[in-house]
Amino acid sequence: MEHHDPNRPMHLADFQERPRMLQTWEKLRHKRAQWFIDCVSEALGVFFYCFAGVGATAPYVLGGLLGLPLGSVFTVGFAYAIGIGLAISICSSQNGGHFNPAVTITAVLFKKYPIKTAVRHIIAQILGGYIACLFVYLQWKHQFNEVEAALTAKGALDAVQFTPSGPAGIIALYVTPGSSLGLVFINEFVNDFVIGMVVWACVDPTNYFLPPVVVPWVIGLVYSIAIWGFSPVGLAANAARDVGGRLAAVTIWGTAAGGGSYAAIAALTNIPATILAYIVYELCFADSSRVLQSCHRTIIENHRSQAEYRRNRELYATSGVATESDVGEKGIVEHREGKPL
Repeated sequence: MEHHDPNRPMHLADFQERPRMLQTWEKLRHKRAQWFIDCVSEALGVFFYCFAGVGATAPYVLGGLLGLPLGSVFTVGFAYAIGIGLAISICSSQNGGHFNPAVTITAVLFKKYPIKTAVRHIIAQILGGYIACLFVYLQWKHQFNEVEAALTAKGALDAVQFTPSGPAGIIALYVTPGSSLGLVFINEFVNDFVIGMVVWACVDPTNYFLPPVVVPWVIGLVYSIAIWGFSPVGLAANAARDVGGRLAAVTIWGTAAGGGSYAAIAALTNIPATILAYIVYELCFADSSRVLQSCHRTIIENHRSQAEYRRNRELYATSGVATESDVGEKGIVEHREGKPL
């Protein structure tokens, strides 16, 4: 530590030795399994915010059906905000973290994101939402059964089951019977466009007012605003949440839980809205002459240093030639002492 060169980045390996088993796994992961870890990151991120949001929806809906004030639209929106904040804070360090098929598709169209990687990540995102919704159902299963039994006794289950206020409406997204799908589409598109604008502003490294530390919570907050103001009309806002939840509902209640014509609006509308938001932001707000903020520059440089460090360790493993820039400060000391890297 006392010999550290202040001009080179300090890696975790420079001052903290991980157990040998984890070091071996890390090398294997970097060489062969990084794609899998990236998929786990995407799935777990979606799991976090779906688990939080759907988990808050369960007491709100079930409590309402049982006549118990166990939640509100406010608690649901706030839970989604916290879940999104946790998803970005915990899981985005691996691959940047999309957690939304619309963001991934936009990256493919405009940022040369590999199509093969995008397909993997979208599948992982939907899987994360699917698993989260199934866990929420399992954890609340007794109350689900109690409410469904009570509604069946009243002869009201069929009328409310696949609606926003029915038990299945906790897991999958539906609209109130008789709603105009045209107006629902407009509601969805406008909200998704607003969310998209905020997302692209948050990832703009020249944005003076959005340092990385606040990004998870700003994105979470804009989702909350959409939920608080417009979810009663019909709102999905993320295809991973919608498709994952709908597949979970079909798993539990069968094909009747599919959602009909609204399913396409919920699953697909956010994609063109997010793409349009990106185009508008790039045309009107992005500017290559603006200065990269120091906090963003630090993140970019750290990612580059991490990638270089991985490459150099692989080079050492194949050539046996080590320099301080190759394997890091602690690594070169161990090499000189005859310890394996």
